[in-house]
Amino acid sequence: MEAFLDNIRRKRKTALSKQIIYTAGILLLGIALGVFSKFLDCTPGNELPAFFEYLDVRNFLGRFAIWLLLGLCIAIYSASPLRAAVNVFTFFTGMVASYYAYSKWIAGFFPQSYALIWVGFTVISPFLAWICWYAKGKGKIAVGISALIIAFLFNESFIYGWLCFDLISILELITFLCGLFVLRRSSVKETILMLAIGIVAALLLHQIVPYGF
Repeated sequence: MEAFLDNIRRKRKTALSKQIIYTAGILLLGIALGVFSKFLDCTPGNELPAFFEYLDVRNFLGRFAIWLLLGLCIAIYSASPLRAAVNVFTFFTGMVASYYAYSKWIAGFFPQSYALIWVGFTVISPFLAWICWYAKGKGKIAVGISALIIAFLFNESFIYGWLCFDLISILELITFLCGLFVLRRSSVKETILMLAIGIVAALLLHQIVPYGF
């Protein structure tokens, strides 16, 4: 009996160690991406590789779609909704802190109003991650959550109105397709239904918030 309990304790300790390492890796990823994004902001375009300018990587990292996708992936592939909340909060804390630390201490300026938007988003990110974790489940609620995420990604990836429809950039299109792949359902029929609901929700959201971030 004692050997059995020791085995359980060892497994729990190993699982906790893996979770800590995973979260530490996510923190480092957030810090690295925050520094990289601000580095691109502060570097003249003619000093960057040509494909960076062609793909508009600088502005792409300054918009919301890619960060939504990264947060979604971290949440979806976490072991539990609690771990999703911890991991996503850790990621955005590292990203936002490193981005604005670079801005203040290296670039020499601090855009306070813009920073407050990202700090606010970071504060609510655990709650959003908790909800997003359930998108990988089955049933109507999971499909509904997935469709709502698709709606946000759609509005962050496309510009449209009564007589126009266009991409923001090719990278946003790739981001949207990656989000659709991550949120795909167990059958093509369910995936199409999720996409259809998501687009309808996007159109409704567009009436309330007509501009992306």
